Amino acid sequence: MTTLPITKRGADKLKAELHQLKAFERPAVINAIAEARAQGDLSENAEYDAAKDKQGFVEGRIKEIEGKLSAAQIIDPAELHADGRVVFGATVELEDDATGQKVSYQIVGEDEADLKLGLINVNSPIARALIGKEEGDEVEVQAPGGLRHYEVVTVSYI
Repeated sequence: MTTLPITKRGADKLKAELHQLKAFERPAVINAIAEARAQGDLSENAEYDAAKDKQGFVEGRIKEIEGKLSAAQIIDPAELHADGRVVFGATVELEDDATGQKVSYQIVGEDEADLKLGLINVNSPIARALIGKEEGDEVEVQAPGGLRHYEVVTVSYI
């Protein structure tokens, strides 16, 4: 089984979702199914069908999260000692050579990625280009809008 890297924050978020699903969503769906069954004929019972659909979604999501957590390699960026190199979990500040604009990204697992929050997937083109680089290095990234050039300004592990 291959391991999937995930930050401690991402693992905690998945664990919280799993707890929510098991402790609250699953029992609520079971109650909804019981109430719908009490109404009689199940063949034309829309509430029963909706509750069964929701049960399928909840159970599927529980299995998905449990699978991800069992295959997860949890990495706490604050405990990394990568000697200034960009690695999984690192936060990197970049300067666009063309515009001089600075951006900051943290390299995270697939489930945690959210570009609006500055969290990029470790498998994204920019993250792959950054891995192994150090402060002062130039990086060339093939982006959807064309070739981009960045300079690595800082690398931190927070």
